[in-house]
Amino acid sequence: MTDEEFRLLRDLIRDHCGVSFADDSKFLVERRLLPRLEALRLRGFTDYYRYLRYASDARAELDEIVERVTTNETYFFRERYQLECFQHEILPALHARGPRAGGRLHLWSAGCSTGEEAYTIAMLVRESGLFAGWEVRVFGSDVSRRVIAAARRGIYGRSSFRATDERHLARYFHPVGPAGDVRYQVNDDVRAMVHFGLLNLIEDETLAIVGEMDAIFCRNVLIYFDQDARRRVVAAFHRKLGRGGYLLLGHTESLLNLSTAFELVHLERDMVYRKP
Repeated sequence: MTDEEFRLLRDLIRDHCGVSFADDSKFLVERRLLPRLEALRLRGFTDYYRYLRYASDARAELDEIVERVTTNETYFFRERYQLECFQHEILPALHARGPRAGGRLHLWSAGCSTGEEAYTIAMLVRESGLFAGWEVRVFGSDVSRRVIAAARRGIYGRSSFRATDERHLARYFHPVGPAGDVRYQVNDDVRAMVHFGLLNLIEDETLAIVGEMDAIFCRNVLIYFDQDARRRVVAAFHRKLGRGGYLLLGHTESLLNLSTAFELVHLERDMVYRKP
């Protein structure tokens, strides 16, 4: 892959899904996309770029690229102190405005990967004991078909439970598979609360399926986007949040130089963003 081929492909990927690669990522992109040249019987990356620009099934191939270049690292109860803030401070605040919200709670895990975060959110809602009789929906979205399929199955190996205590494991999961390779599936009562969908965060057409949300989790996703894509995504989150809705980012992320539309709220356990 030449430097020019890398630049062309990098820009195409960024325009498709927002994921941006630094100049020193050429080898990574080359290694992950090289098998596609053989699969499509192309001579080189210049031909691959032309294919992505002009072939009738170029959109399907761009989706294949997404599967190969995106990072999908997550686990249950990740960044626990932020989750404790959500459970013990944000959820009571959302419950307190119940009559105004019409007895519904809609939450979004944006960039949910294989679903651990979305299911964790549902478990915390149940643990709070505040929303019996409410319409509670957790929506998990990702740009990768492969991880959405895994999220819908809700079956996980031990690596997904590195921050899960035995109480939660016993309460919300049941073992599946042979004795030598036991995995754990999310129980049906929690799975019924969570819905997953394929969604590109920088496409207005796909974002149209998302209704008004009370809180949005988008943790460690924006770090993979360039500045323009980050601004577009944050603006979309602002549109999708109801008044007083919360935005929870990863702890290496902030809205500095991205948006002034949110207020930074200092809660007892963490700092989060809120739509005024």
